[in-house]
Amino acid sequence: MSCLCRDCLTTFDHGTRCPSCGRPRVLTHPELFTLSIAHMDCDAFYASVEKRDNPDLRDKPVIVGGGKRGVVTTACYIARIKGVRSAMPMFKALALCPEAVVVKPRMDAYVAASREIRDMMAELTPDVEPLSLDEAFMDLTGTTKLHGHPPAVMLARLVNRMRDELHLTGSIGLSHNKFLAKIASDLDKPRGFSVIGEAETMDFLANKPVSLIWGVGRATQAALEKAGIRTFTDLRRWEKDDLHHRFGAMGDRLWHLARGQDSRRVSAHRPVKSISNETTFSEDIGAADLLEGHLWRLAQKVSDRAKAKDIAGRTVTLKLKRASHATLTRRVTLHEPTNIADRVYRTARDLMTPELPQGPFRLIGVGISELGPADQADLSPDLLDPDATKRAKAERASDEIRRRFGTDAIMKGRALR
Repeated sequence: MSCLCRDCLTTFDHGTRCPSCGRPRVLTHPELFTLSIAHMDCDAFYASVEKRDNPDLRDKPVIVGGGKRGVVTTACYIARIKGVRSAMPMFKALALCPEAVVVKPRMDAYVAASREIRDMMAELTPDVEPLSLDEAFMDLTGTTKLHGHPPAVMLARLVNRMRDELHLTGSIGLSHNKFLAKIASDLDKPRGFSVIGEAETMDFLANKPVSLIWGVGRATQAALEKAGIRTFTDLRRWEKDDLHHRFGAMGDRLWHLARGQDSRRVSAHRPVKSISNETTFSEDIGAADLLEGHLWRLAQKVSDRAKAKDIAGRTVTLKLKRASHATLTRRVTLHEPTNIADRVYRTARDLMTPELPQGPFRLIGVGISELGPADQADLSPDLLDPDATKRAKAERASDEIRRRFGTDAIMKGRALR
């Protein structure tokens, strides 16, 4: 049996305590030193950064989110014990944990911490596939000779470095494919390290709920339950052709995942599929001019991110959430891609205008998708809007001023509404 001390990184053959340091944080598994696909998930990342940067919060329940009318972005584990969860409306979270300290998100701090963690991962392997700021897949196949230690040891060293150098913690899932590695990373949070070996895969999954499958949301879960599928064992009773006939391409994926099969490679260069931004209001808003002011600021943020990545989008999407929490989504495909804030704004505004009678609204968002290279964007003049080219030229000049003197150096009047 392969054993690893997660504290001093000693490897040994058997025992429940480390023979070197005597500590009990021992990881034991027969395939521990042969598996190489990992998923690392930071523990309550945003809240942990806030506690690290403000020691006064260390022993308090912390909720990172957007005010009383917003939603919970992240909650620390003290708040989670009270039932607070991500995406929960803030008023519900505060009802469950009234003593919680609510902190507005500081994305710059989270991005900086994420980059430091990503740099540590890159020292282990070039095959790092980020999923978000706080989680990523890693493929450490073939790195044992490079590091002189198997992947499990290097992964334990990684989370120890995160703890000691960055004062942040993470949980590791180690397996033989991405699907199982992601499941494993959530089995023993926080500060967990779980392993799912190839030999145990079928037995491990057998009676687990199909909700474990990444991407199976409420709608898909309801469709599966309607077909009598609640567990992986239920799923295995179906023939592949029957699943395909019932669920389309998803059926093929379900058939393989029911058996723990996942052929996806860890890719360090996953393409961005969309760029979006949204805001939740402290009070419902129905006035067109106020909504347009928010819409402009969101369009500018989307535009800035697209320009920074040197990409543009052909489809513009508007998102509105009514006071009843019902969500309206409207989209339109342009004749060519754009990353011009003015064009994103005007397109989204045209989508919003017919929906104004359904207000007031508690949230507004805008995004672009069908992304492509920026050099293919905004090439043709808009015959229906002759001034569009002039506005685009003025926007690029404003971008240069903002780049040199700061984002608040120049702004449109509509941004002040």
